[in-house]
Amino acid sequence: MTIAFKSWMANEGPKHFIMMVWVGVNVFLFWRTFMLYYSRPQYFYLHEMLGLGLCISRASASVLNLNCSLVLLPMCRSVLTSLRGSQRVTSRQVRRLLDKSKIFHVTCGITICVFSVIHVSAHLMNMVNFSMRYSEDFPELNVAQYKGQDPRILILSTVPGVTGVLLVIVLCLMFTASSYSIRMSSYEIFWYTHNLFIVFYLILMLHVVGGTLKYQLNVESHPPGCIHTNLSSHSLTNHRAAGETESRGVCREEARFQTHFPQTWLWVSAPLCLYCAERLYRYIRSTAEPVTIISVVIHPCEVLEVRMLKSGFKPRPGQYILLNCPSVSSFENHPFTLTACPTGKNATFGIHLRVLGDWTSRFSHLLLTQSNSSEILPMMQQRTYPTVHVDGPFGSPSEEVFNYEVSLCVAGGIGVTPFACVLQALFEDWHQYKLKRLYFVWVCRDLQSFYWFADLLCGLHERLWHNNLPDYLNVQLYLSDSQGLQNIGDERYRFLSSRLRIGRPKWKLLFQEIGRANQHKRVGVFCCGPKGISKALHTLCNSNPHSGIAFEFNKESFS
Repeated sequence: MTIAFKSWMANEGPKHFIMMVWVGVNVFLFWRTFMLYYSRPQYFYLHEMLGLGLCISRASASVLNLNCSLVLLPMCRSVLTSLRGSQRVTSRQVRRLLDKSKIFHVTCGITICVFSVIHVSAHLMNMVNFSMRYSEDFPELNVAQYKGQDPRILILSTVPGVTGVLLVIVLCLMFTASSYSIRMSSYEIFWYTHNLFIVFYLILMLHVVGGTLKYQLNVESHPPGCIHTNLSSHSLTNHRAAGETESRGVCREEARFQTHFPQTWLWVSAPLCLYCAERLYRYIRSTAEPVTIISVVIHPCEVLEVRMLKSGFKPRPGQYILLNCPSVSSFENHPFTLTACPTGKNATFGIHLRVLGDWTSRFSHLLLTQSNSSEILPMMQQRTYPTVHVDGPFGSPSEEVFNYEVSLCVAGGIGVTPFACVLQALFEDWHQYKLKRLYFVWVCRDLQSFYWFADLLCGLHERLWHNNLPDYLNVQLYLSDSQGLQNIGDERYRFLSSRLRIGRPKWKLLFQEIGRANQHKRVGVFCCGPKGISKALHTLCNSNPHSGIAFEFNKESFS
């Protein structure tokens, strides 16, 4: 039970820590602001007019200010990559927290949506109260022009009302287009709607300019509840009839009110400036040095390998880039894991992309000739490749593969790309890494997919074998669809044929095998593939029954 709890904490701890801390911060901020507007005498008259709608709207606004200021920070990829790369500054646990930056971004986004609903609901109550509780005694507090004015007209006749409606529309578009189904089926919709955040922040700055809510300035000379001699005759008669003039007193100074000083820009300006500066830096970095496409290789199953060259580009194995092709779309940047990093012998870097979707289809059409056969198109031929810009590199969980003595890498289909660069780095020099044993599991539907990195796998196995390290690399290939060929016929890949199995992996048996062979070790589990595989591995890592061994789950995610 203790081992299982430690495994659960190692895998779920960072995520739940972020969630719990952030929920606590937001609840505390909401309650503190609520009580501030409920108890402060400066808001006595406004509270009498609006009731709890005032407290709820202001409390939710403070939570929205905080989340709108921090939702951009997890998207500062260069800053996070710099922190990740500082091995002396950040421990492994801190780096695992940085890997959860997307979770923090999503958490802030959901919080914004939830409290936006609360904020809008509270202000709808406020508009009704402004209409029904029109004050003749304190006209400065009124938003309505007369008692009983239609609240819908109030919303559309004020700056906060109009900008609020626009903010709700933009937020709905961004939220709905962020769903997993839309991101997977049409990444372009997600990309363009998410970039509406620029419009969102511009409108947000205007939203607070209206000055709808006001607070009292002269609380000492006009205590809340005192009766002023200039009150309307109807109100004064009511107070005298109730005998309140003696108990509450009559003040001689008229109450003065002032609109709130806009605070949203104080919350948002610093993170927004940081994000804009980071984006500007990334734009200059991606366009300053030209990227030269060296070659394009056509692989089976509609996969292209693109080899490129860029001066001063120094990525680490496991990192990814954002690729932009102006001939396809000037604004779209798509993430691709590096499958080859520059080395002392070869200065090029490469990616493997699967032709799936509009962007990759148009991009592949620009890269390829009309030939259908697998070929390398060298630069010596008079072939003009499209202009591309490379933004990055950026850190990912796969960088941590080398920081464990034992690692398990599980790939599903094209999800093998994060681990291809890891295998390439081991092929170049495995001595410099802490890693002592690597379990590599690759699941594919099509037998031809294994040819993408067949040369690399066989070459690494042969090199380790000649260096008397037969147990360093454990390769297991699974063909989930048994139709068609069931063996890799090429004699060059005899090693892969011996590792090929039909069906799906038995994950529990695999974990038991790793547990028996690596007692008293911490095993890094890395996954890039379908949700089913990821969920199964995550569950096994959390419910680890083996004493003396811990499995730490790491998942690649770029969407």
